[in-house]
Amino acid sequence: MAKQTKNYTDSMAELEDILSQIENEELDVDALTEKVKRASELIRSCKDKLQKTDAEVQKILDEIDN
Repeated sequence: MAKQTKNYTDSMAELEDILSQIENEELDVDALTEKVKRASELIRSCKDKLQKTDAEVQKILDEIDN
C-alpha cells in the first residue's frame, strides 16, 4: 500500500525529492518505476487539494460579495 502524506507541503517536498533523484539519474529501472508511480499518486493528491482549496476560497469570496 502506498505511503500517505499528511499535507500539501509534505507531498510537494516528496515530489521535489523524486524529481531530483530522476534528474540526477540516481535510480535504477526498478526504483524509477516505483518512484514514477508514487509521483503520480502525489500529483493526483496535490491536484485534489488545490481544487478543494480553490472551491473553498471561491465560496468565501462569493459570501463576501453577497
